[in-house]
Order: sequence, then structure tokens, then C-alpha cells
Amino acid sequence: MQTEYINAFDIVVGVLWRFWPVWIALILVMGVSFAYKKRLGLYGQLFDSGVGIAGVFICLFWLFTAIFASTISPFDPLAQVSIMKDALPGAVEPGSKLIYYFGGDKLARDVFSRMVYGSQIVLIIAPAATGFALMVGITLGLPAGYYGGRIDTLLSFLANLVLAFPVILLFYLLVTPGIMDTPIPYAMAGLFFLFPIIFFSVLFWTRFKNRPDRLYILLGITLVLGGWIYVGLVFDRDPLHIVHIDPNQLNIFVAVVFASSPGVFRIVRGLTMDIKTRDYVAAAQTRGESPWYIMLWEILPNARGPLIVDACLRIGYTTILLGTLGYFGLGLAPESPDWGTAIKDASRLLRSFIHPALPPTIALMSFVLGLNLLADSLREQSMKD
Repeated sequence: MQTEYINAFDIVVGVLWRFWPVWIALILVMGVSFAYKKRLGLYGQLFDSGVGIAGVFICLFWLFTAIFASTISPFDPLAQVSIMKDALPGAVEPGSKLIYYFGGDKLARDVFSRMVYGSQIVLIIAPAATGFALMVGITLGLPAGYYGGRIDTLLSFLANLVLAFPVILLFYLLVTPGIMDTPIPYAMAGLFFLFPIIFFSVLFWTRFKNRPDRLYILLGITLVLGGWIYVGLVFDRDPLHIVHIDPNQLNIFVAVVFASSPGVFRIVRGLTMDIKTRDYVAAAQTRGESPWYIMLWEILPNARGPLIVDACLRIGYTTILLGTLGYFGLGLAPESPDWGTAIKDASRLLRSFIHPALPPTIALMSFVLGLNLLADSLREQSMKD
């Protein structure tokens, strides 16, 4: 049976139409953001420059793509139609008459649908792992910079010990398939996933310890919600079957947190050593505030600018790292639609078919570009502050 094809113009129009929920969401969010940018603090200030607008637009585009992936994609990312193997862009699937807008790969899967679903994996692992790394780095970096002495020496030694390993080698050791047969990933997950619970518990305690009516509510929410997520992620025992992470993704998640936390620690430690000499910190000490209150409510808010910028850049680095791991076939399952795995699968046939490699490559590049633009704009705003 001869495969039908549509022309290039119809491919472009068809792809743009498939993203219709993304365009609607972008118009609504960007419109509201422009209208109320003066009331939106640092986020609103991003819309004062073209770089900030471009960064927000690109990041929101991929965020909404991940959210509406099931609506955008015409095919299941794992579905195979044998006649569409290595089909060129614009091929029409004989049975359903749906279009392979970006063609088919070597296993007859729709390249466009796999690119769209690949955004879900990237936007789940990279920001979440970066968030946990921030929790670990902040929780350890604040006391190291504030107290100094033996605490600083011990924590700095551990951080430098991790940073001494080459990143690729470290990830290779942590995400190889054999590591899942050991309790190491689950033990590390059990340790790292405690930090957000500890952080928010101490945060609320230091702020509202003299207001028990509010303190008990906030601590209760933190412990119940944190415990629920902790049990679901570490032990896969969520009674509601909502919180779940695949073992391969957990392995990568833990590896990212382990490798990124020392970098965050050093940034927080350096900022804390600088900020603790300021007059408002001395005023808080004179008022008799506790050290953790000073660290969390005086020092940390004034270090938010560099930390936000670092978080954006770190998400970009993590995205590239996930792509690198996928390219080497480490971590995620071989059939995963993540962009790195898609690039790896397509690279083996580049001399014959280049079209399966381009969409995931451009997607990965554009998302990292958006994060870098966002970080540049945030850096400019933080310097103004």
C-alpha cells in the first residue's frame, strides 16, 4: 500500500493547529501578566524587557505542552504502525487517516507525539529535582555560613567531596541499571525527601511559635502533606494511588539531587556569610531572635535573587543532563519518549533519515534557551534590586 503525504504548508498549519490549547493558555496567561505586571512583583518585572518576555513565553509554551500532551498528540507515543516505519514528514496513516506530521521513527512510532510527550518527562524531573536540591542546599548552607566553625568545615568537606567527582562519571555510577538492585537509591531518596518537610516545619515554627493557633495548622498541613508525598515517592505506598514515581525516574531524580545539592550549598553558604554582616541581621540579633529565625526570615529572603537565577540555570543544566543520559541509554526505559532517548534512537540512522532527530533536538535546545533567557532577565532585575 502506497503511503500518502501532505505538502509542507499543510504540515506547518497542522502542527500549529494541534497546539491550539497551548495558544489559548498562552494568550490568557500572557495577557493577564501584562495587564497586572505591576502587581506581580519579580514575575511582573520580567515583562519590562524583550529577553524576559521571550524567556517566559518559551518556558510557558513547553509547560502547557506537557499539560495538554494528550490533547495535542494524535497518537500514543508508544504505538507502532508497521507501514509507517521511517515514514517521511507529512505521511498519512492509512487506517485512521491521521497524519505523522514529523514522520515516523525506526520503530514506526509518531515522532511528533513522542516529542510532545517527552516534554512531560523533562518538566516533571528537572524542576522537581532542582527544587529538592534547593531544599537540601538551603537547609545545609544556611547554618554552615551563619555558624562557621566545625559545622562549616564538616559540611563544606562533604560538599567538596561530591563536587570532586566528574559529573558524567558520578551519574554513570548512580543511574546504571544494576544500582536499582541495591537499597542505595531508596536510602538516598529517604534522606533527601526529608529535607522539604524539615525546612517548612522549621520555617513555620520560627515564624509562628508565639501564635499556636496558626502554627499547629501549618505544621499539621506540612506533616500530613509531606508525609503523604514521602510515602508515595520513597515507598510507593500512597493509599490514594496519586503520588507515584517509576524506579528508573526515582534513580535519576536522586542522582540529580545528589549532584546538584553541593553547588546550591556553596552558593547559599557564600551568600549567608556576606548577608549575616548586614545591619538588619544585627538588629534581629539585638531583638533576641533565634538563629534559625534570622537565617530563614532575614538572610534567606535577601538571597532570593541569586538563588532564583541559579534555579533557572540549574533546571537548564538538568534538562541537558537528562538528554545526555537518555542519549547514552542510562536511567529511563529504552522505549521512553524523553528527548535524549529519541535523539539517541534517531542518531543511529542519520545518514538515511534525519527527520526523527530534529524535533527532539530543537525541543531540547529551545527549552534550555528559554530558561537561559529567563535567568538573564532575572539576573538583571536582581541587580536592580
